[in-house]
Amino acid sequence: MELLASLTNTAPPAETPRRTVVRRVKVWTPLVLLLGGVYVGAQLLRPLPAPALVASQSVHALDGQFTVPWPAKGQAAVRVSGSGDVGTFGEQKPVPTASVAKVMTAYVILKGHPLRNKNDAGPDIEIDAKAVAEGNSESESRAEGLTAGTKFSEQDMLKMLMIPSANNVARLLARWDTGSGDETAFVAKMNAAARDLGMEDTTYTDPSGLDSGTVSTAVDQLKLAEAVMKDEAFRSVVAMPNATIKGLPNPIYNNNTLLTASGLSIRGIKTGSSTPAGGTLMWAAYKSVGDETPLVLGTMMDQHVDGPDPDGANSLTLVKENSRKVIEAVRAALASAPAVRKGQPVGYVDDGLGGRTPLVATKDLNVIGVPGQQFRLSLRAGASGTPRTAKDGTEVGVLTVGEGDGAKSVPVAVRGDLAEPSFGTRLTRLG
Repeated sequence: MELLASLTNTAPPAETPRRTVVRRVKVWTPLVLLLGGVYVGAQLLRPLPAPALVASQSVHALDGQFTVPWPAKGQAAVRVSGSGDVGTFGEQKPVPTASVAKVMTAYVILKGHPLRNKNDAGPDIEIDAKAVAEGNSESESRAEGLTAGTKFSEQDMLKMLMIPSANNVARLLARWDTGSGDETAFVAKMNAAARDLGMEDTTYTDPSGLDSGTVSTAVDQLKLAEAVMKDEAFRSVVAMPNATIKGLPNPIYNNNTLLTASGLSIRGIKTGSSTPAGGTLMWAAYKSVGDETPLVLGTMMDQHVDGPDPDGANSLTLVKENSRKVIEAVRAALASAPAVRKGQPVGYVDDGLGGRTPLVATKDLNVIGVPGQQFRLSLRAGASGTPRTAKDGTEVGVLTVGEGDGAKSVPVAVRGDLAEPSFGTRLTRLG
């Protein structure tokens, strides 16, 4: 304007506050509009967060209260397969397992040399001189009357391992599995299997459990029990109170007298006893509830009687009696109970920008447990993932009640339409 005024010999207009504001508006408005457009475009072009299913609670407790008749000392744990833990007792510190260690021996053997079913005999295994010599030891449980060079099927070997608790067969199976002259490599496989099962407080030093350095906890052994009882061949063997095996001079008998106890439906698993361990027991029982028959698993360890107890024989009687009381009580209390009802809010779909669309169960769901038992709840999306949009009532995921194989599930659906975040939400989002 000064240049124009000089060319026209006209003085520029006097600067006033109004003229200053107008000039600044003319200069800055296009810039602000440009930056605003860039911001809006950037916000709208930003990828939306992935929607997620969020459960409204992580645990559901059944109504009522139940007290397990735990022993006075030691440690124990009980679990209903598929439902979860009933409870634990005592300090879960590593203690000697005694012959319960043979459950892991059987587990590793069956993992490496699986039998198709309970009628599959499996490969033949040759008796070596070491197993024969150890069969003459009167200071430990063993299979007697073996002859070097004779062969028994894998299934019959498992019977000798689990029914009379033969230490010499445990060591023979370890050598056979690894093709070595001792059990060191097999023990390493036992410890690797324990780590895979999450048995963090367990250490195996031998395949029989005779060594007091083989230690574990009731909680850890319960993890093994649940895993190994999935094997049909194993279940068949450990349920036997006795067996006659061709090639053995006499029938073999199970130390677990609870297998024949009336009204308990006990089908295994393994006893153990020694002076360091006292009495130990891993057990499996069933209870029919309506049209279902859940598997109830338990372990009890570190049971010791007062006074003399050669090789833990009296403590073995004690652990069986204490376990019987727990089994009776849990089976009596086990019942079907409502966990989720149709239409019940169970969570929501989170669109990642503050939007929440309620989720409801599409049908009733009952679970089997004892009064007061806590069930873990978990939500997962369907096979195609969590959608960004869906009509009211659309099934978008599954709510699981319980843990592991046998846990029950119910489909969940959105209540109200599921929509993508609005224009305003996308425009104003931060971060």
